[in-house]
Amino acid sequence: MNEEWLSNTYLVADELGSQAAMIDAGGPVDPLLEVLRRMRFELTHVLLTHHHHDHIAALDQVRQAHPGAQVLIHPLERDQVPQATGAMEPGAAIDVGAIVVEPLHTPGHTAGMLSLLANGTDVFTGDTLFKDSVGGVRAPGHTTYADLKRSIMETLLQLPPATRIHPGHTEPTTVGDELEHNPFVRIWRGLDSEGSEPCTALGQPATLILLAEDYDGGHKAWVRWPDGSDDIVPGSQVQRGAT
Repeated sequence: MNEEWLSNTYLVADELGSQAAMIDAGGPVDPLLEVLRRMRFELTHVLLTHHHHDHIAALDQVRQAHPGAQVLIHPLERDQVPQATGAMEPGAAIDVGAIVVEPLHTPGHTAGMLSLLANGTDVFTGDTLFKDSVGGVRAPGHTTYADLKRSIMETLLQLPPATRIHPGHTEPTTVGDELEHNPFVRIWRGLDSEGSEPCTALGQPATLILLAEDYDGGHKAWVRWPDGSDDIVPGSQVQRGAT
């Protein structure tokens, strides 16, 4: 995990086949490169969940150490990562030795956000779903709240409850845990009620539906604008109280 951004870089390896893939490259990658050297793995792929800097900052270092590895990202974001050597299409499986990685399109935080399902047991969710939180839809290249909700509820949380979730930031979780404990998900499932407190968000009047803890120790807010549309914004951009 990068201490500055709290972003995770993962190494997924087929020990018997001696092939491996790196998922994202936000750094620091030295410990992962050392594992590759020590275990004599061939790094065949670098699979990027999306194009944001905190997920690709160490990409040049990885490519220098493993120039033969394919660097793949969703087609919508390939032009934003010059180091990319190709694109990966949602649903088109990628073989890493005996490991099968299935890219799942989970837009919201970015248009080309991919979650990567490895062998049906572990999913790497980028900035779509975190432990007890969700991705925002105000980052560069974002789409909509509706996309984010659909990606979480209709794609990720349809996986078996025991599926392990490895988010783009901080701690792992499972599908079952997020169904039961994630405050956004609990409201979407009808288990908890929406809030109705007036607030100011991004300088505009809004209704605060939910203010929840985020992965970085801050907060993330679900707000509703006067026209009835919903948004996920940083909690630091919300002032509670009448507008």
